[in-house]
Amino acid sequence: MKVLGIDGSPREGKGNTEIVVRKALDVCKGNGLETEFVAISDLKVEYCDHCNDCLTEPKCSKDDDVESILERMEEADAIIIGSPTYFGSVPGKLKSLLDRTVVLRRHGLKLSGKIGGAIVVGGSRNGGQEFTIMTIRNWMLMQEMLVVGDKETAHFGGICVGRKRGEVLGDKEGIKTVENLGKKMVEVLKRD
Repeated sequence: MKVLGIDGSPREGKGNTEIVVRKALDVCKGNGLETEFVAISDLKVEYCDHCNDCLTEPKCSKDDDVESILERMEEADAIIIGSPTYFGSVPGKLKSLLDRTVVLRRHGLKLSGKIGGAIVVGGSRNGGQEFTIMTIRNWMLMQEMLVVGDKETAHFGGICVGRKRGEVLGDKEGIKTVENLGKKMVEVLKRD
């Protein structure tokens, strides 16, 4: 079983979103699952201009790094998407990636049945994290993924606070939601 973790932050360097996505992946790895990490800050991601080429072709016509991410999504049994909160939503680069997955939906619902989990970091408590996490969860539902949260600490998934790099580690309650999301993914993936 393989879990793909995607850091949806456009900021380069190890920031808060990378920290929490890796923390959830560590929980999965510690429970015997294979993990892979992708940071979209390292990749070229063009926006979808609704050209509709993917109506007939099972591949996006844009020449960037998205195809490699789509392949990794298809190979994974579960996907964790982490995002910073930008004005109450996901950053544009992550939204572009999510939009570009329409090709996977149009050509066989290739993410259908995969386990999905979301993690969001905001600069302040009640700083738009729930709006942001719902954007990711809604995308997962449109892809017909099975979305998990955590009944103990955060119903929607991992929700954290941290403005400066590394500050998220001081949000003990938030880190617990991330760890519990990882545990829930393990639990669901290991069901018979």
